[in-house]
Amino acid sequence: MTENPRRRRGRGAPPQKSRTTNYRNLRNPFPLMAVFSDDRIAAIHDASLEVLERLGIKVLLPEARAQFKAGGARVDDSTEMVHIGRDMVEAALATAPKSFPLIAGNRDRDLVMELGSMIFQPGAGCPHATDLERGRRPSTEQDFRELITLTQHYDVLHMIPPLVEPQDVPIHLRHYAMTKGQMELTDKLPFIFSRGTGQVEESFEMLRDFRGLSDQDFAAQSHCYTIINTNSPRQLDIPMALGVMDFARHGQMAIITPFTLMGAMAPITVAGAMTLSHAEALAAITLGQLVNPGAPVCYGTFTSNVDMKSGAPVFGTPEHFKASLAAGQLARHIGLPWRCASGSAANLGDVQAANETQFGTWGCLLAGATVTLHAAGWLEGGLTISYEKLVTDVEVLQMMAELCTATAANADEIALGALEEVQPGGHFFGAGHTMERYATEFYEPVVADFANFGTWQERGSVDATTRATGIWQGILRDFTPPTTDGDRIDALHKYIADKTAAGGCAPVS
Repeated sequence: MTENPRRRRGRGAPPQKSRTTNYRNLRNPFPLMAVFSDDRIAAIHDASLEVLERLGIKVLLPEARAQFKAGGARVDDSTEMVHIGRDMVEAALATAPKSFPLIAGNRDRDLVMELGSMIFQPGAGCPHATDLERGRRPSTEQDFRELITLTQHYDVLHMIPPLVEPQDVPIHLRHYAMTKGQMELTDKLPFIFSRGTGQVEESFEMLRDFRGLSDQDFAAQSHCYTIINTNSPRQLDIPMALGVMDFARHGQMAIITPFTLMGAMAPITVAGAMTLSHAEALAAITLGQLVNPGAPVCYGTFTSNVDMKSGAPVFGTPEHFKASLAAGQLARHIGLPWRCASGSAANLGDVQAANETQFGTWGCLLAGATVTLHAAGWLEGGLTISYEKLVTDVEVLQMMAELCTATAANADEIALGALEEVQPGGHFFGAGHTMERYATEFYEPVVADFANFGTWQERGSVDATTRATGIWQGILRDFTPPTTDGDRIDALHKYIADKTAAGGCAPVS
């Protein structure tokens, strides 16, 4: 009998040595969900415009009120209230770019901000860090540097957020330590806090010089980003208003993110909370476009609910999910790239934490979020970031990223030759088709253990969280920083030393 050529071709072929999947520049492959009909989204948008025009927003920074006034808003300086006409908002949305690049230290890590892109960040802004070895503690500069290292290691984490606030570095010097850590340890897109023009401009100077850019080159594209949180309900404070203006003026991306909690600083209904969130985001977007039409901006929202028994914020709830879907609809309504958020209110990295984070992340993805923040490591509603949870959440993110990879179904994948080779009642373990692919066909887990109970028990009955400890410790031990020009590192260190000796730079309040 003549052997089938398809079967002969596969038999004995050596497997590929390793499996590699490109987790950079992901595109969202999921059918997008809607929580409201199109006419209700239009009604929410219209109600938000009415909020800005009739009720107004309180803007604490005089320079920002002056910008609004020059743009045609009705301003009452005695009450600090600004009433923004819908024509101003429409003009701002017309100039805000719908797609723009984000330039990383390594150009292979550049990102595109537009609807359809899928970008993940770990948790951000936590005052505490925790791991199984050292326990929960006020976060330090060492924690910040270690967590940056973990973020650099995983390609599925695309941007560097302010994972923790280094509590051991005074706030007038903290921007030096955080910029230095990002320049030395990562080549991904860096984050800069908006804490006053002085700190922002010094951070821009450090980044510009480290990248070897002129002022014109720096302003021509976005090389970093910040997050602007409004003070719900209907207030924009001084540091955040300055941040909008500073980043717009220098052509750097601001992610505008009202943080609204249903039942607390927002109406208790999803529609009401999203009306408020949308209005606040539109106000800040308008301010940035008044300062510099065409400045890169990302629409954002972080809307969940509170526990009505305690008043505590909760995440990964059905209401959180629905608010994410509504935010996606509103972002598509105005055509801007947008930021959503996952996260967990659990106090440790247990089943509750995993459920809340994964449920919240799926809400972001099915809503079509361009950027999903707090997707790995976040606990206690942002009070703590966990080293182990960062690793275990990365497992989920990588599996989600795998779904973005096209699944082939050509003749080789249909595998008729393998079906001919294996007789009824047989198995495919030794089939040529399997032998060609066994080392590369399936996703290889980061932390999951697929061994049966007996083998797992023989290996010490180690749970996933404990395995994650060994993983992050190994990453830190074996880490090699990105290659960097030594002269630029020396210049950065000298800049920081000189500025520190001169007294640093205090934030505004």
